[in-house]
Amino acid sequence: MTTRRAIVRRGVKRPDDLAVESPLVLALDGEAIATLMRTPGNDLELAAGWLCVESGVRAPADIVQLRGCREDDTDRVHLTLAPGVAPPRPRAFVTSAACGVCSADVLDLAPLVRSAPHSAHWWVAGETLVGLPDRLRERQRTFDKTGGVHAAGLADADGTLRTVFEDVGRHNAVDKVVGRALLDAELPATDRLLVVSGRVSFEIVQKAVAAGVAGIVAVSAPSSLAVDLARQYGLLLAGMVRGGGANLYAGEELVG
Repeated sequence: MTTRRAIVRRGVKRPDDLAVESPLVLALDGEAIATLMRTPGNDLELAAGWLCVESGVRAPADIVQLRGCREDDTDRVHLTLAPGVAPPRPRAFVTSAACGVCSADVLDLAPLVRSAPHSAHWWVAGETLVGLPDRLRERQRTFDKTGGVHAAGLADADGTLRTVFEDVGRHNAVDKVVGRALLDAELPATDRLLVVSGRVSFEIVQKAVAAGVAGIVAVSAPSSLAVDLARQYGLLLAGMVRGGGANLYAGEELVG
């Protein structure tokens, strides 16, 4: 996940750790359908999470083949979907580490809604919510070395932080988290919170809806569309969660 390059700091040349960014080609039945710019590591989770949003994949049995390899000096994940599972739309462009939807031609959430995002009477304590970014930060080992990656994780309402992944792309980190939950047959992740280290824009809410989580907790602020979508789909959305405080943009009734 990291590499080294020579830099000059205060007039002294020295090595510095950098986060790796390189392409991952996704191939469906042998045909390339997308190229993701990502940080290597957990590529199978990344591919599975990407499918959860981009296709009809909803359970482990929907994926017949999920195999990583190196071909033509490029990392690839070969995919085969079960009969009847809607395939993803081919993308004409490379998806950069900065944007998860820049090459999509349609922004459509309707097919992703599968169930209510939380159980009746579900809630999270305010003191638990504001502590989640710090717990996420404690597990950002690649960030400690490079300062150049985002992180995402799933948390229970009691503050237990489950799987955490890092990547140069915010949406990639989320896809890795969603993909791991998908492969573990834990979707929809009802009554869990998606915790992210950066801002919340459209694609993060899109992925949260696809994962069926109860809400999103973010260190930075959301966009206007992210707030509108979170309200529309009944998600808790907490942003600017730092220093013991938080802004509640949606689902404030779910915080006790």
